[in-house]
Amino acid sequence: MERLKKAGRIIPKKSIDIRHSKIGLGFEKLDRDVFDPEKAYKFVAESGVKWARLQSGWQRTEKEKGVFDFTWLDKIVDHMISIGVEPWLCLCYGNQLYTPQAKIEFGAVGCPPIFSREEKDAWERYVKETVTHFRGRIRFYEIWNEPDGSSCWKHGPNPEELGAFTRATAKACREADPHCQVLGFVTHKDNEDGFLDRLCGTKVCDDLDGISYHSYRVMDEEFEKSFALYDRIRKNYKPSLKIFQGESGTQSRSDGCGALKGGAWTPVKQAKFLLRHLIVDLGCGADMTSYFSCMDMIEALRGKNGDVKSYLDYGYFGVIGADFDENGRSTGEYTPKLSYRALQNLTSVFHDEYTRAELPVEGVILKSPRLLGEDFDFENTRHYGFKKPNGSHGLCYWVSRNILSETYEGTVSLRIKDRALSHTVRLADLLTGDIYELQEDMVREEEGDWVIVNLPVLDSPLLLTFGDFLI
Repeated sequence: MERLKKAGRIIPKKSIDIRHSKIGLGFEKLDRDVFDPEKAYKFVAESGVKWARLQSGWQRTEKEKGVFDFTWLDKIVDHMISIGVEPWLCLCYGNQLYTPQAKIEFGAVGCPPIFSREEKDAWERYVKETVTHFRGRIRFYEIWNEPDGSSCWKHGPNPEELGAFTRATAKACREADPHCQVLGFVTHKDNEDGFLDRLCGTKVCDDLDGISYHSYRVMDEEFEKSFALYDRIRKNYKPSLKIFQGESGTQSRSDGCGALKGGAWTPVKQAKFLLRHLIVDLGCGADMTSYFSCMDMIEALRGKNGDVKSYLDYGYFGVIGADFDENGRSTGEYTPKLSYRALQNLTSVFHDEYTRAELPVEGVILKSPRLLGEDFDFENTRHYGFKKPNGSHGLCYWVSRNILSETYEGTVSLRIKDRALSHTVRLADLLTGDIYELQEDMVREEEGDWVIVNLPVLDSPLLLTFGDFLI
């Protein structure tokens, strides 16, 4: 990068200054009161995200049969709206008033109310109360969380059970608010053992407005495969379905619990992961993509009531770091990580009006003094093109090495066919936020085309812009 001339930095935008965006941030687990939302709002407000995923917390809301107190959730929903962020709500988990197993599980996690008529009626009543209460403030409701795994469907995942439960819940949502949007699936194991095929066999898609899925993977091609799977379901069963990538992230340290645990994660690797995964989702065409999560906090999926040690399983997935008290609640001064800065850079570029685009760009392999050899072949990079209404274009690209074990720094060269793109070219590093101008000798005309010579390429996304894309 030192060959380039630094021309500024990406200016972070507040969420309230962005009209709309496909990028969201997780604000989960407040149903279990694991962190202080008051200390986190300012970071969400300045992150540039436009969506916040919340969990509804049946057990925290209905502590006495038939009595619903949404005060705790009202504060969160209203604050999100006030800072320009749209809350969307995952309807979960169980309630010990109705399900015996919920008396054992911390937060009633993984205790679906499906075994008796009383449970089912109580759940549908709760759903109707919730959707009615938040009518006009919440548009999107997601049904349960990761029901294809034993952490969140404790007695053992069953797609037929889930299909019936989802359809009944969707019906209750629409009775309370005919204009709400209902998301189903919320699965994280893709089609393991044919789970999704069997779920679709229940005709559940007929009752949904969208699919939500989680993708905890390491390699970029796995992100694409996950999206392609749900896109295939959409095309085969109901083309109008939206697709939300509702939860994915990784730890900022190697001792974190939860998905992808045990990996050699660092703050830098976490930030690269965030950028790579969200850009893949944007490049594939997801309607929304949400990073998990805002805060460092306990995972709290397998805890038992009365046994504090059972849920002191710190995840370190947050873009905001925290300390913890003896009960595992996030305390101390909340501090942003490198991943938070990377998120700000991404949201401040990819917002409002832009579309995916096939750009008239092809790779050429030239001699590279930087490498004492030849360029890396651009065709073997991960790359996505975008355009904005002002006529500008952007090209995100990186070398898709294993983020846990490899780094890469090299060069690529590009041919811009027929000089079709603006020759006002800049390069932005989405990890650091730095913007660069190219040296004059890096751009030349050749047989009616533009050739850009020996551009930097990293294992972290760079954004090559043509015209005023960085606005």
